[in-house]
Amino acid sequence: MKNKTVLKRTVALLLAVVMLFGLTACGGKDEEETTEPTTAAVTTTEPAADTTKINKLTGLATLSKAAYGKRPVAIMINNVRAALPQYGISKADLMFEVIVEGGITRMMAVFGDYTKVPNVCSVRSCRYYFPILAYGLDAVYICFGSNKTFGTPTLKRLGIDYFDGAANYITDLFGRDAARLKKYSSEHTAYVKGENIPRVLESKKIRTDYSKGKNVPIFNFREEGKAVAVGDTNCDKVRLNFSPSYFSTFTYDTEKKVYLKQHNGSVHKDSVSGEQLNYTNVFVLETKVTPHSDNYLMKVELKGGNGYYISMGKSQKITWTKAAEGDTIQVFDSTGAPLQVNPGQSYIGIIAPNSTKITGQNPETTAAPTTAAK
Repeated sequence: MKNKTVLKRTVALLLAVVMLFGLTACGGKDEEETTEPTTAAVTTTEPAADTTKINKLTGLATLSKAAYGKRPVAIMINNVRAALPQYGISKADLMFEVIVEGGITRMMAVFGDYTKVPNVCSVRSCRYYFPILAYGLDAVYICFGSNKTFGTPTLKRLGIDYFDGAANYITDLFGRDAARLKKYSSEHTAYVKGENIPRVLESKKIRTDYSKGKNVPIFNFREEGKAVAVGDTNCDKVRLNFSPSYFSTFTYDTEKKVYLKQHNGSVHKDSVSGEQLNYTNVFVLETKVTPHSDNYLMKVELKGGNGYYISMGKSQKITWTKAAEGDTIQVFDSTGAPLQVNPGQSYIGIIAPNSTKITGQNPETTAAPTTAAK
């Protein structure tokens, strides 16, 4: 028993010594000497950017808090002359324009913040390649009618979340503009009630969060406030000849540093905001465009090709791909590296090759529209 008592006292003494040395190492003079920051501590780095509010379609910090991590909304826009002017479209973060039957074009306006979508008119029917573009963005797709041969089957096959006002007229989401009904044919009067979109998605139990891997910017955006001129070719104006009867022109505004859109030579205007459509970025994506097997509807390939990126008064040649229907469009510079894109609203024209005219102080790049675009 005595030996055990001695052993306990020895252990206690050793522990006291250890604790004493520990306190000395962590306090007193040594503690004062270590109050000066070390080299690692004085190295300053910028804090990690809060990307939750970054709009994935523009690269700008514009999302409302309710839209953090939420899917975009894509709305089909009637672009025939008889339906002009539209409204709500100047607020779109991303605008696609593609040829449809008869040489006319149709547009798809994409909004990155589903809580800020305005009323949008005139809304028109689906053509099969538009939902494929929306699918790659993980967007909820909204149209008013759909081509039964290719459009509706594509919507069903993709399993995309969509609302078709002609097939299922939800009064909370769709309406007819009473003022337009007095001046326009009824097919040009359908509109989407933008402010009701969050409520409709909730009531219909539509997924609002991005799916896995989709909550990322669609382009390799430069940092906000650091836009630069692209390429070596001056671009004061670019004209996309979708067909002999339909073309879109963009003219550079040197003060606002955006490209102003014209529709067949006339100002393309939003009748509610009063704004002329304008974009920081104009993308021309060339691809094979041919009449479909029925020689009425158009077939537009979305696999990839060449094209142009136009921004800040300059133009550069690019290549693009869309590896799968569920993938976003990827754009690359002449070296094959991912293209750096200025933050802001973008227009994407998908068009047949040799149908674009770029005008600047440099020699013009000119080509007549091909018969494929007819």
